[in-house]
Amino acid sequence: MPARTSTKPKKTARLALPVLAMALPASLVLAGPGQAAQPAHARTATVPAVAAAGAPLDDPYEKDIAMRLVSSAENSSLDWRAQFRYIEPYPDGRGYTGGIIGFTSGTGDMLELVERYTKKKPGNPLAKYLPALRKANGSDSHEGLGKPFEEAWRKAADEDKAFRDAQEAERDRVYFDPAVKQAKDDGLRTLGQFVYYDAIVMHGPGDGKDSFGGIRKAALAKAKPPAQGGDEKDYLNAFFDARKKVMKKEEAHSDTSRVDTAQRVFLGEGNFDLRPPLKWKVYGDSYRIDK
Repeated sequence: MPARTSTKPKKTARLALPVLAMALPASLVLAGPGQAAQPAHARTATVPAVAAAGAPLDDPYEKDIAMRLVSSAENSSLDWRAQFRYIEPYPDGRGYTGGIIGFTSGTGDMLELVERYTKKKPGNPLAKYLPALRKANGSDSHEGLGKPFEEAWRKAADEDKAFRDAQEAERDRVYFDPAVKQAKDDGLRTLGQFVYYDAIVMHGPGDGKDSFGGIRKAALAKAKPPAQGGDEKDYLNAFFDARKKVMKKEEAHSDTSRVDTAQRVFLGEGNFDLRPPLKWKVYGDSYRIDK
């Protein structure tokens, strides 16, 4: 089965804006070339109040920062909520990619998302595509999907809170919660928790050498995390080194700027609590979060 993520540098069909020089307020509509204005839910979300220093990544304020950081790399936008309606048949061997963290039809997580949504709300616009998604799992097939599927996805995202809730719940169940738990177990502070989350989004969970578990195992062979008496900075640098080796194996991931000019910048600044202001670059574009 292909690796989970389908991230590619500068996916123009996903762009909300080509470059963001500052964090944009949630009330601002983000729409780029060929992209319709976003529905109201994507424009009116409230950013949580500032968390106390040292708050973990699962604090609502820090979690929103994490979502914006990931979206800068996945979508070239800080408006992660605008991505609920994103759907694209990307030619990278993973079939369709869609939603807030890039669920893919070829790797199973898109199927699990639609199954969850259908269990909560039978008869939804995507339910009839479950047989095609089951058939496509493990391949790059678009058979039985196509434009009608894309339209149904966008309709569900625009009109049904249950579908947006399902995306967030699956993101948390499969990626966010396991990453944060493992990082806490390893004694990592907020930055390290984000480093784990971003890695699991791109590489997927599991113990394969090119998955999150394999990257962590390679890092542990070079340095100890704080929970084992090691230095946090040394361990995170070892994790970055291990991750970059995996990223460079595949053309889709060969640009390692989300590590080099983003996460390593925060580490170099000693910002282990991942506190704003944050300034970074991904694929040459500059971003900042002031609060």
